[in-house]
Amino acid sequence: MTTDTSVQASVDRLFKAGGHFAQLKSRRHPSMKAFVIGSKSKVEIFDLAKTAEQLAKAKETMKALARDGKIVLFVGGKSEVGPAIKEAANRIGQPYVAGRWLGGTISNFVEIKKRIDRLADLTQKRDTGELAKMYTKLERVFIDREIERLETRLGGIADLTRKPDAFVIVDTRHESHATKEARDARIPVIGIMSSDCDVHDATYPIVVNDASRETVKLVLGELVEAYDEGRRA
Repeated sequence: MTTDTSVQASVDRLFKAGGHFAQLKSRRHPSMKAFVIGSKSKVEIFDLAKTAEQLAKAKETMKALARDGKIVLFVGGKSEVGPAIKEAANRIGQPYVAGRWLGGTISNFVEIKKRIDRLADLTQKRDTGELAKMYTKLERVFIDREIERLETRLGGIADLTRKPDAFVIVDTRHESHATKEARDARIPVIGIMSSDCDVHDATYPIVVNDASRETVKLVLGELVEAYDEGRRA
């Protein structure tokens, strides 16, 4: 249970990072009305006390997932958040998609797993020199290109052996395909989401400025720390 002091400290951190800025009122999804407390220069302002409570709940969820050894897939393909997604996932050894979502990653995981296995096989054979013995120089050029394509699309989930147990998604509206696949598979979603998103798309919403690098980095950092703490418990 969070205390007033911890909530206020979280509010202060979020405010300093610019987490209170929402979208223009015209872009606000109806489900987000309860999280807006005002506006400034046509940009709406979030109630960060509510955000802090949501973040605390999401952190407890991350701790529980870690204690049970669950897999959390981090998703965020926007250019301003991709690097933060990759960094956060790597810190705790979890899979990530920091670029374009590959349709069927969850709904057709069997087929995606075949591509992951293909990448692992080609990479292993390249690194051991086996490809050099099996193929001509020209053939290896095409194989190298295939490896590069697969790494670009699947690099962050190369170690994924089964469907994840939970998602952390930055901007559920932008990542609508990933959000839908998670929902259809009944996989819980921790959503870092602004006022243009549908709050019901996340099992554990964190309503905050999802277009701010600093805000996203802050929230991801706290979620990762919570996961790490749960793993050590």
